Amino acid sequence: MNEFEEALLSYYSPEQLSVIQKVKVGIAGTGGLGSNTAVCLARSGFMDFEIIDPDAVEMKNLNRQHYFLSDIGRPKVEALSKRLKKINPDITVKTGTIYLSRKNIMNYFNDRDVIFEAFDNVESKSLLLESFGNSHKLLIFGNGMAGISNQSEIKIKKIRENIFIVGDGVTCVGPKTPPLAPRVTACAAMMASCALEQILSNGGRLNRSIGNI
Repeated sequence: MNEFEEALLSYYSPEQLSVIQKVKVGIAGTGGLGSNTAVCLARSGFMDFEIIDPDAVEMKNLNRQHYFLSDIGRPKVEALSKRLKKINPDITVKTGTIYLSRKNIMNYFNDRDVIFEAFDNVESKSLLLESFGNSHKLLIFGNGMAGISNQSEIKIKKIRENIFIVGDGVTCVGPKTPPLAPRVTACAAMMASCALEQILSNGGRLNRSIGNI
């Protein structure tokens, strides 16, 4: 146990931290939602990640995504992997710089307990749901966090026992509702919080067995 993990015991019981560290996390898309969710999870003690994204970091990403000027031009999964390891050097990260499709999606996330959907298009969101919705994996989707208005509050909505949607469910990215840091990162933080709540229960015991989520 390194110093970072020892410090986490100021906030968790040893049993709770042990449970968190055994969870295998998958993140589909490492933009505004995915990158910020991953950082929240790493700071919360999660250690085993699989992150998939085909894109490289661009200047226009820096307004809301967890990247820096030095990351411009680098694959997002490579840059994010290094960020996570700067939080906890013992984190393990599997990366894929590919576009997920019906032909290849089942090659990924098979051993994951929790999958976060952080895509920016409806087709990819549907693909993830169709591929893993009937599994025992915990699925957490993001939907509706653009713009500056808080009239539609970001909330966590339970769809099924293993499926949750986080967002306001209304505000998509558009000319009048750009993706901006405050609401995007708020949604990402709530996605991570949703997972933590579902994983820990009854004093740090999983409400379902690891590997069978």
